[in-house]
Amino acid sequence: MKQLLQDLKSGRTHSENIPTPRVASGQILIQTTYSLVSRGTERMLVNFGRASLVQKARLQPDKVKMLLNKVRTDGLKPTLSAVTSKLDQPIPLGYCNAGHVVGVGAGVSNFKIGDRVASNGPHAEFVVVPQNLAAHIPDEVSYEEATFTVVGAIGLQGIRLLKPELGEAVVVIGLGLIGLITAELLLANGCTVIGLDVDDQKLELARAKGVLCCNPNDEDPVVFVTGHSEGVGADGVIITASAKSNEIVAQAAQMSRKRGRIVLVGVVGLNLNRADFYEKELTFQVSCSYGPGRYDPKYEEKGRDYPLPFVRWTEQRNFEAILQAINVGHLNPKDYISEVVPLEDFHLIYNDLGGSKIASILKYSDNAESLPAVAVTEQTYDSAGTGIGIVGAGNFTRMTMLPNIGKAKLKYIVGAGGINATSLAKKYNIGYSATDYHQVLQDATVGLVLITTRHNLHAQMIVDSLKAGKHVFVEKPLCLSRDELAAIEDAKIGTDLTITVGFNRRFSPHLQKIKSLMPSQAGKNMVATMNAGDIPADSWVHDLETGGGRIVGEACHLIDVCTFLSGGKIVAVCMNALGRNPTSTTDNATIMIKYDNGDQATIHYFANGSKSYSKERLEVYSEGKTVVMDNYRKTRGFGYTNFSRLKTKLDKGHGNQFKLLIDRFQKGGEPLIPWHEIVNTTKASFAALESLQSNTWIYI
Repeated sequence: MKQLLQDLKSGRTHSENIPTPRVASGQILIQTTYSLVSRGTERMLVNFGRASLVQKARLQPDKVKMLLNKVRTDGLKPTLSAVTSKLDQPIPLGYCNAGHVVGVGAGVSNFKIGDRVASNGPHAEFVVVPQNLAAHIPDEVSYEEATFTVVGAIGLQGIRLLKPELGEAVVVIGLGLIGLITAELLLANGCTVIGLDVDDQKLELARAKGVLCCNPNDEDPVVFVTGHSEGVGADGVIITASAKSNEIVAQAAQMSRKRGRIVLVGVVGLNLNRADFYEKELTFQVSCSYGPGRYDPKYEEKGRDYPLPFVRWTEQRNFEAILQAINVGHLNPKDYISEVVPLEDFHLIYNDLGGSKIASILKYSDNAESLPAVAVTEQTYDSAGTGIGIVGAGNFTRMTMLPNIGKAKLKYIVGAGGINATSLAKKYNIGYSATDYHQVLQDATVGLVLITTRHNLHAQMIVDSLKAGKHVFVEKPLCLSRDELAAIEDAKIGTDLTITVGFNRRFSPHLQKIKSLMPSQAGKNMVATMNAGDIPADSWVHDLETGGGRIVGEACHLIDVCTFLSGGKIVAVCMNALGRNPTSTTDNATIMIKYDNGDQATIHYFANGSKSYSKERLEVYSEGKTVVMDNYRKTRGFGYTNFSRLKTKLDKGHGNQFKLLIDRFQKGGEPLIPWHEIVNTTKASFAALESLQSNTWIYI
């Protein structure tokens, strides 16, 4: 299928042939008929992509500060590599889509194949969206009109926050597409609407709808509004403009009546003058996109609707309200259509995003081809079981795995959306980009599957891979529950297939050196600390169903580090966590571990430390000697006669891990990590959570 993408590194806007996105639970697959180009929003994305690296930095000063912190902790070269990798990732354009349903995921009950729907899908021949981000198109509403659903919902949400009443005077500042729709909906609500813009063409469109119009370049907008509001000022102001100036908000305050309301829908400077708001007791609020539910993963990704009696207007119900307004004639978006262009001629729109056109629509062919995989590079794979398939095209694959994997023969890379996988396939000369991992499992030439998906998908993919006769590498964790672990162990029984978990730290030159210094018999005390940093509470990592939490999902690295150095088997685990209700979080926790050989370890996993401090630290005490490792860059020995220090660039062992993994796959040999150690570490991570819940030691 074809999809429009923006390259952030080169600035190129292009059409890419990618595999059709995979439909997951709670999602629908839509074949697109028309999509609307949001000229304002997409112009910002395109301009950002075309900006130089210095200009990009100026546009995102907060990101520059984060990069400087990363340079201090990780070094310059890894930081530059991370930035370059991020810019290599193309981004999809568009979010106003209309078409018909051609696929329905498990758990979806309100959509069926053949339904006409509007959604926030991108400019692509096929799109996958969660069920709460789509709405049925009424029979009398055309696909062209339905493409205005999402931008209409943005304006509608601003109106809902303003809460206008019949007869009130409301100003709309900025008569772009969202501003025009906002003005028309306010007129339908019985308001006197005053529109401000510097473009006379847009003013004429608004005037034809019944809006009182003012060009600030020709007359004082504050005087104009005062004169058309019986001298008292506007009851409300909705700002839909996009500008860096602080003057827009200042004027909005000046033209408002006492105790007026101002809602920001667009993007403007926000250096507010307290006096403007204080003297009139004005209220100011920023509107969030389509409405309640936006950016809430439980609503958008998991399909958990908000109960209507308590949240009357969610983003989906706002979509439905816009479609109904079009259906009854309260909103007439056809008046705003400047052009309808076939998808293959998209450049006619994107080469002129700064023009005076209002709404541009892309038209799609009915004969679009849906494919689960597409050939990207020409390669031959003659021998059964010699090829490699990567399942997962996210940050770890892009920034860590592929740069370290060397010249291995990669046949597939699979990503749910297809965009990242295709981009990486081109960059690393991978044969096929796919969206369904079963394509990999059904190919007899593939012998090794590398899994780097979200954590909740690991177990089933491992089991499926083993049943298909493939060796497996899976980025940590192995799985999220004891039941999943049991299923994996059952699938492995009776095979000589290997499972390797991405416990890369043990392959770092620092851990290898420390291991060589460790006594085989004398007891060891190990203290490992991870300054993990805070992750937003709504991140999938915290979700126990999806990410498993940060102990199972990341602290398992440190458990494996201690097990590698000990050489023993974990027999008991106890975990405490910070806070009055410690069982509600695993962000700040201390894990104590006992080994069958008498060694003991204490693991500190903290999220409340400074980002400018090293992320990981390890101390080992034994036989009157101490060794200290700082963030896989520096290791110092105390009390040793044959070792004092080791200094390298940041090296967490990824390169050595993948080199050894591919070598073992191609030439054979013992598993890279003993299976019993992988199982023991996995059980220990589960035991840590159980200990926190039961407030006692858990014996394995």
